[in-house]
Amino acid sequence: MKNYIKFFLLLIGTCSYSQSVIKGTIYDSNNNPLPLVNIAILGSNVTTSTDMDGNYVMKSDLTGEQKIKVVYIGFFPQTKTVNFGANVTLDFILKESIETLDEVVLTATSTKRSQKETPLSITSLSAKDLTKLNTNSQANILRSIPGITTENGGGEVASNVFVRGLPSGGQFQFNPLQIDGMPVLATFGLNSSAHDVYFRTDIGIKSLEFVRGGSSVLYGVGSVAGIINYTSVTGSETPKNILKLELGTNSRYKADFLTSGQLGGKDSKMFYALTGFYRYDEGPIKTGLPTEGYQLRGNLKKVTEKGSITFSGQYIDDQVQFFLPYPLDGGTRNRPTGNNGEEILTLQTASAANFSYKTPNGIYTSPIRDGVSTKGGYFMTNFVHNFNDDLKIDAKIRKSQYEHQFNLFLDGSGVSGAKAVETQQEYLAARGLTTGSFTQLNGTALPANARLFENRSLDRNRPISELVADIKLSYDTGNHTLTGGTFMSRSEAGEFNITTSYLSEYSNRPGLVNVSGYTVNGITNRGAGYTNRNIASNKLAFFLADEIKLDRWNFDIGVRYERASGDIENEKTASFLVDNTGIAKLDNVIWGTGSFQTGHVTADDFAVALAALYKVNDNASVYGNFSRGYFFPELRSVKFDALDNPSSYSSEKIVQGEAGFKYGKGTFSGTLAGFFLNLSDRRSIEFINDPNSVGLIEKVDKQSTKSYGLESTWNWRFTEGFAFNGTFTYQRHEVTKSEKTPAIVGNKLVRQPNMMTKLGLSYDKSNFDANVDYSYSGDKYANEANTIKLEGFGIVDLNLGYTFNIGKADETLRLGLQSFNLLNSDGITEGSPRVGNNQTEEEFFVGRPIIPRTALVNLTFNF
Repeated sequence: MKNYIKFFLLLIGTCSYSQSVIKGTIYDSNNNPLPLVNIAILGSNVTTSTDMDGNYVMKSDLTGEQKIKVVYIGFFPQTKTVNFGANVTLDFILKESIETLDEVVLTATSTKRSQKETPLSITSLSAKDLTKLNTNSQANILRSIPGITTENGGGEVASNVFVRGLPSGGQFQFNPLQIDGMPVLATFGLNSSAHDVYFRTDIGIKSLEFVRGGSSVLYGVGSVAGIINYTSVTGSETPKNILKLELGTNSRYKADFLTSGQLGGKDSKMFYALTGFYRYDEGPIKTGLPTEGYQLRGNLKKVTEKGSITFSGQYIDDQVQFFLPYPLDGGTRNRPTGNNGEEILTLQTASAANFSYKTPNGIYTSPIRDGVSTKGGYFMTNFVHNFNDDLKIDAKIRKSQYEHQFNLFLDGSGVSGAKAVETQQEYLAARGLTTGSFTQLNGTALPANARLFENRSLDRNRPISELVADIKLSYDTGNHTLTGGTFMSRSEAGEFNITTSYLSEYSNRPGLVNVSGYTVNGITNRGAGYTNRNIASNKLAFFLADEIKLDRWNFDIGVRYERASGDIENEKTASFLVDNTGIAKLDNVIWGTGSFQTGHVTADDFAVALAALYKVNDNASVYGNFSRGYFFPELRSVKFDALDNPSSYSSEKIVQGEAGFKYGKGTFSGTLAGFFLNLSDRRSIEFINDPNSVGLIEKVDKQSTKSYGLESTWNWRFTEGFAFNGTFTYQRHEVTKSEKTPAIVGNKLVRQPNMMTKLGLSYDKSNFDANVDYSYSGDKYANEANTIKLEGFGIVDLNLGYTFNIGKADETLRLGLQSFNLLNSDGITEGSPRVGNNQTEEEFFVGRPIIPRTALVNLTFNF
């Protein structure tokens, strides 16, 4: 018996010794570990996948030479031959696939899928793609996305972003900006600030994804047009450090950094990433006003056996200038010549900073010199836990708080009957003045032929705070991935607006002018407009979606229900006598009375989305999607009647659909799709000049619109290193209903072109890379009446770089050259959104210039 036992133990020992253990790590070309990569021993049924850190372990009784194959969506598969022994360490470095439809997408879905398998229109940009773009403005980045037209005449922030087929006041109204799956703002319309004033892109961004279409309503914040989602870099076992130094025109200086890696020992499973920048410049158009600031972002990730916990945050302290329209040459719409014979680049001026005057609440001092100033940040916690192989929870909670000012210069006096630019006699006549002498503030008489420009500064103080939670529970049954969840938010914002008028010369960065008996220190009208408003918003949503994956068919089905409520406080105003200057125009100031209108409104609605994709073969698929969605109107659009009752508040309805074809094989990939959108009962809001005063009014109209069109994308790597890519969108659109202005029915949507295209040629081989992009936006109208046509324009961006290997093999220095709007040093008008149907084609045309040509040189260290 003892002999049998010895033999059995010897057999066990022999079998144990003969079993091989294969382990290793799988990286991408930048040494980032890749999670959930599939690994298999060919000719056997032994398979596994990497963990969240890219590590894997396999056990096998096989011996001798064996082939191990690694497969991961978005990368070329790789096979290695290895001799099996007791222990084998085998690492892989995967190369990204040249076929763009193989890229993995994460946004608006519960699982990682390639573009080929997704029945939606999705565009993704990698970190490498983003470095080739001018990352100072969302308009410059998003211009390369199909179906989006952008305006960045406002400078680096408050980009006007228009999605195909939909009306908009610009900004990010129907397509929210997200960071790591959470919206920068959970509620649009508490104030009129765009999402990008609270966040700047930096070199800590790993990817950008834009999901178009109605299926995006199902997840997170919900959106009727799409979601723009930035994903941040997180740390790994491989340290990464990047330092980027930039020098540009208009005395631009910028320093970016990224550092990431592992904290503690090798087994700590704690990772970090920290990124930020500091920037100073005097532009991009010199005004003499400051443009300076910094941002810090970071995350700390703890990987557990069944998931991860990530803490992330941001702090921003930044101020930039916002450029608004000014009078251009009426015939050509080019930049005009001023009183001194020199070209006018801007009528914004440091001379208008620090206005102060008496009010019922004491001395008011204008913060106009601070421009768009944002200070604050957010803290977010993300829990991911796999209860088992099938059930997972993903919960995000974020608290954000910002002190924010949006101080800007408007586009003229707003005086009824006054010209945009006036002679001295025209100025007196338009204001009912019989006499008056014009002098500079130092007392020097103004030349008799010097023309005048009266403008207004608008100071906006807009603090905001939010608490947002997004919780998703996913269950994978094999063919089905069921996702249910809830989205909750509590948002509070204030809006304190003061408008002041001042008089200046008509010249670049002008000095101020006094009119005897009418002005004090250049001020012509104090407190011309006053708004004090507080708004609170609550949202609660529930959603359920199913992603069905069959042999050739993929289906996405989902529903969403959401309830929104808001509390609005508007302070009433009156005209107050505040001093005794003897100048009647300045004896009064419009100010708050301390009495408030208050109201509470609620609305609820639901969305349904259906999408299907059929894989014709390994290279081609056809897809279609349809959705019925909703959009809650901006709470600031709620008006009060004579009894202080708030107006009705109901959701806007949108029905949209898309059908298309996706193809990708070898060096070519592309898509072609048709789409339609019908938007009903949209509460349209415009800020336009008040014809009865020098202030602004919010024009609210209930409108319906429809549109349809075609869209295509392509990427062709026609030879080694070279690629030709592009997008093309053609759309037809019109207003189908207007309660306030029925005459505009049948007109085209304001500021939406019929055609948009982007053509790009790139080269990336060895140590040299180059990229040139041409973006074109077709003809469009600046006003609802369609009487002011803005001709289409193109912008050329150029990016060149050469990478030097320094130090170790993975340590590099890239020397880069960049130019935005390479072929246009003046910029081209985008029209004035505030003049509306009062815009004219006379001697002077009020328009907004696009940012003119800028040049940048940068050094990027990777180590």
